[in-house]
Amino acid sequence: MNVEPNPDVLKLLQNHRSIRKFRDQKISDPDLVNIITSAQAAPSSSHGQSYSIIGVTDPIRKKKLAEYAGSQPQVESCSHFLVFCADLYRLEKIALQQGVNMTAAIESTEMFMVATIDAALVAQNAAIAAEALGLGIVYTGGLRNHPYEVAQLLELPKRVYPVFGMCIGYPGEIPDQKPRLPLEAIYFENKYKRFEEVNKHLHQYDEIMRAYYLNRTHGIRSETWSETMTNKRKRPRRMNMKSFLSEQGFPLA
Repeated sequence: MNVEPNPDVLKLLQNHRSIRKFRDQKISDPDLVNIITSAQAAPSSSHGQSYSIIGVTDPIRKKKLAEYAGSQPQVESCSHFLVFCADLYRLEKIALQQGVNMTAAIESTEMFMVATIDAALVAQNAAIAAEALGLGIVYTGGLRNHPYEVAQLLELPKRVYPVFGMCIGYPGEIPDQKPRLPLEAIYFENKYKRFEEVNKHLHQYDEIMRAYYLNRTHGIRSETWSETMTNKRKRPRRMNMKSFLSEQGFPLA
């Protein structure tokens, strides 16, 4: 079977930008069903579909999640806030119905990775579907700031954890698109390139990002991408995630 090329899909993918301001307009039920159905079409390891999606529309819960995520107002203002969860609870339960104890397998690092990757793939399908419908999205990793509180609020059982959230709604503004790393810095043929071979491309990208920040902040912000990443990542963050994951049924060795 031949698959016809669709340049519109490429344009859609390459036009992505994060939306943090939304109009006060709800997504229709048919559009939401299309988004979730498109998300389900994502590949998953061994067709296990080790994920669950919680759509949060209740204003009180959205307000609490916005606080847990670091006081992010878009969590409250978006039409729907989707929480993508890695989910091995369902697998454990269906195995028990068949008289099989899955504890050793489920508590492996591999199964943790399987469920996390499944959730991430599904989320990206949802993002693409939402943008194809004229909606905007932004991922929200800030849920991991307060994983215990999020799990309690959403009544997550053991073997389920929130990987991240996603705001979806009608854009209130369209920001400039952030430049991405050059291909030479992230795509290597046949073997990994040494840092020295890509460093010149990183220097060029740093200047592109410096100009981007200067323009976006009207001269207030002028750091490079390298400086931004180093400053953002140099301090350990969310160091309670390991203990949370262990208590939630993902004891990583």
